Amino acid sequence: MEKTVKKTEKKEINKEEPIKLKGRYISTIGKRKTAIARIRMYKKGSGVLVVNEDNISNYFQSKEQIIIKQPLKLTGLLRDLNFSIVVRGSSKKSQAEAVRHGIVRALIELNSELKPSLKAKGWTTRDARIKERKKPGLKKARRAPQWSKR
Repeated sequence: MEKTVKKTEKKEINKEEPIKLKGRYISTIGKRKTAIARIRMYKKGSGVLVVNEDNISNYFQSKEQIIIKQPLKLTGLLRDLNFSIVVRGSSKKSQAEAVRHGIVRALIELNSELKPSLKAKGWTTRDARIKERKKPGLKKARRAPQWSKR
């Protein structure tokens, strides 16, 4: 008895080549919890945002994209600048807020007159809240073991 093996055709996924941005840039770092975002802002651009060598829509969902684009929409520079972003650590939402923090820093470095409007929204301050460490003798940071009388 011969076994016949069917060959399955593999569909090749057409992944676009990573977008390479060239030229002079302003480099900043944004942070949130344990997420760290390294931002490169290119002055002459068309509104391209590259995250970890991939398009922003492939890396972040729409709600995180809204968080990232908030300072650009407020200043009206969404279509004038290109960004190359490398982000690591924590969750997607924290990464998005770290990217926003880095973009705000880059915009202030580009034009210091934007600082009051960005500061009023609270985006210039780093949100330093991180998970509290576990203490010895406790189950979590503050959760004590259940007390029993006998």
